[in-house]
Amino acid sequence: MPQLTPAGKAVIFLLVVGGAAGAYRLFGSKLVPAGTEKASVKGDKLDLPGGVPGTDPNKPDEGPVVMPGREPGCTDLPEVRLLGYAWNAHMGLHFANGGPQSTKGSLMCQNGVNLKFARQDMNDKLTEALVTFATKLSQGEKNPTAGAHFVTVMGDGSAAFLKGVDDALAKIGPEYRPKVIGAIGFSRGEDKFMGPVDWKKDPQSARGGVVAGVLRDGDWNIAQKWIGDNDLKTNPDEKTYDPDAINWINTGDYLDAGEKYITGYTEERPVVRNGKKTGQTMKIKVDGVVTWTPGDVNVAQKKGGLVSIVSTKEYASQMPCVIIGVDKWCKANPKLVQGLLKAALSGGEAVQKSDQALGQAAEISAAVYKESDAAYWKKYYKGVVEKDKTGLDVELGGSRANNISDAAYTFGLAPGSANLYAAVYKVFGDLVVKQYPEVVSGYPSAEQVQDLSYLKAVIAGAGSGAVTVAKTNLVPKVSTGSAPKAKLSEGKWPIQFVTGKAEFNPTSIKDLEKLKSSLLVASNTAVEIHGHTDNVGDPTKNMQLSEARAFAVKAWLEKTAPANFPTGRIKVFSHGQTQPVAPNTSEDGKSKNRRVEIVLRAN
Repeated sequence: MPQLTPAGKAVIFLLVVGGAAGAYRLFGSKLVPAGTEKASVKGDKLDLPGGVPGTDPNKPDEGPVVMPGREPGCTDLPEVRLLGYAWNAHMGLHFANGGPQSTKGSLMCQNGVNLKFARQDMNDKLTEALVTFATKLSQGEKNPTAGAHFVTVMGDGSAAFLKGVDDALAKIGPEYRPKVIGAIGFSRGEDKFMGPVDWKKDPQSARGGVVAGVLRDGDWNIAQKWIGDNDLKTNPDEKTYDPDAINWINTGDYLDAGEKYITGYTEERPVVRNGKKTGQTMKIKVDGVVTWTPGDVNVAQKKGGLVSIVSTKEYASQMPCVIIGVDKWCKANPKLVQGLLKAALSGGEAVQKSDQALGQAAEISAAVYKESDAAYWKKYYKGVVEKDKTGLDVELGGSRANNISDAAYTFGLAPGSANLYAAVYKVFGDLVVKQYPEVVSGYPSAEQVQDLSYLKAVIAGAGSGAVTVAKTNLVPKVSTGSAPKAKLSEGKWPIQFVTGKAEFNPTSIKDLEKLKSSLLVASNTAVEIHGHTDNVGDPTKNMQLSEARAFAVKAWLEKTAPANFPTGRIKVFSHGQTQPVAPNTSEDGKSKNRRVEIVLRAN
């Protein structure tokens, strides 16, 4: 099977040192001083936006699609350069461009853009390209020929990425800061957390497990959300072993994560509990991995025994492919920015509709990435289920190109939709700051890094009715049938109510917002809300009260983001006082029993 380079689609490795305009990848970094152990921390419940394909990319609806030419086109226009990972989420952009550089009859040329796309898997190089471009712009060049006008990165890692870029460009001038202008696709399964079948059946059995992967990366984020949703702990210290938590082996890249599992890699580590050494040591081995295609393919074909615990198939809004540009140039060239977005999103529409368009986009991917062939890129764009070496069925690959309605939905510009990108940005930005403050101390707000004016102009230009929730492929699917689907996670939420009533305590709004964000990320899931009470009062009335409280949470979610929580996605269950998690003999125990539990199931 053709292999991608080990560098892969890198993310979240930026760190500005002493205010310098540089960044480096956090591979194998020693974050904890010698003799100091970090305590394992309870996983955060990460609220993520929702949204999954409403049509099956394996069965595209063939429609009239004009194919781009092969020869160079619009060479009389100024060159616009974009750098991005080798990632199938670019498929619509590639079709729109017709080749590595805009071709005759391409959507880019039709929209007045002579785009050159080049592969760049390293975030420090992406940063360097933006800094170089901004520097030349500040020196008087209206359309610099050095550096890049735009880069694309994974949205869930963009807070850490933009922290480094923002600090660097702010030194040139505040008007040069980076801005997210749109999103042209999503990872839809290829980025994943793989582990033993038992972990999938019973998440609590993962305690003491050891996972290999790139720390503080997008795939690490997937595992962190699953850990938080299942009330598990994560051990952020990569030099110790905590039998009560998920432990980590930091790897050089995504393929290395898989290889460490395949080869049976082991380490000797001191055992800790609550951040303190016990005096014992233990030889640990790799039980699971966080990786992306082709790392998952290698694991399946060379050794097997691991399944997809959870991926961007379920956490369907976690990983948008966002475009970032330099604010000053974008403001000076709004028509070019709008033309780029319009062409890329029209290309996404073509790829969604036409297998022929997808095939040509896959050819362009092979040419742009200078790796593998069209069949490879097309196969893993769609995603497949294959038998691994042990006979297990394993999900591999999966990405998605955005159309214009998808992009509007991603940024909360479609009727009734929430800003999925902003939710993802904050959820994972907060996560890396909390667990590794010595690496990423903070990040600019989502409002500071977004400029949606260009996307809004494209939407307005499309005309009334062209952009609707009905036309997006990201609206969460609603499960049908009575048989419950596989459980992904189960966690408690401290939603507080007025005593004896189904009215929210004012302090609960913050927790409700966190819950909404978490469910937004996990958009391709069915949601169950389970209501519980303490034992004070009549059992029958408590059963009714727990139901009313669960319905109150459901109603709040559906009211605040109706497009993200369509009718039927959320189901309610009431348990009254029948399932206490603590003795009702104290106020503390009663408080723990007055709870809402959220169960996520696969769609």
